[in-house]
Amino acid sequence: MIGKTFIIIGAINAFLTVAIGAFGAHGLKGKITDDLLTIYQTGVQYHMFHSLGLIAVGILASKMASTAMLTWSGWAMLIGIILFSGSLYVLSLSGIRVLGAITPFGGVAFLIGWALLAIAAYRG
Repeated sequence: MIGKTFIIIGAINAFLTVAIGAFGAHGLKGKITDDLLTIYQTGVQYHMFHSLGLIAVGILASKMASTAMLTWSGWAMLIGIILFSGSLYVLSLSGIRVLGAITPFGGVAFLIGWALLAIAAYRG
């Protein structure tokens, strides 16, 4: 069940990433500075990488005994998407640079997610 959940969450996030990326490429060019557009694009890249990570977690959870470590790996990646990519999207659209202070927490969540995934796969 949790495998299917993460595949769905990952697919929805991948869909959103394509839409958000297209908005940035076509709707923001010339409306925000190049610096802010680069920040936005970084959010899009990490969003897609971790959407695929969520799908990988879902596939692994479907193929092997789902463990708490594997489940937490998926939740950590989702939290990372929200904090890391979300803060970069809001920062680039609003220009409020202090929001960049949130971004590293998302990066740490990504690192935790990948570490837990590796450990769960090793033990599985």
